[in-house]
Amino acid sequence: MSAIARRVSTTIFAPATSQGLSRDPSQIQQWRGIRVKVYEGNLDRALTMMQRKMQSSGMERLIKEEQTHHIKNSEKRVLARKNLERRLRSENLARKLQTILIRKIRTA
Repeated sequence: MSAIARRVSTTIFAPATSQGLSRDPSQIQQWRGIRVKVYEGNLDRALTMMQRKMQSSGMERLIKEEQTHHIKNSEKRVLARKNLERRLRSENLARKLQTILIRKIRTA
């Protein structure tokens, strides 16, 4: 967990100027970080809440993308298959929406 915490602290709390970002408020928003309150000294619950917030905000995905360790071939195949399925789903959805729009335009 400490390695992830170090990555998160360097990723989240880095000042906007050092990362080459402008002072645009929409870009600064992503660098504000995740805050979790610890109630009654229950650190385990706070860590699980932080993990949920990281997953929901997409932060965990960004951290995993930045990791530079070796990825096994089996993991690469799984990721490639998931990306292919995601791309095919989005293409099918785009195709369906396009046919619906064409029908609406022709009938209108």
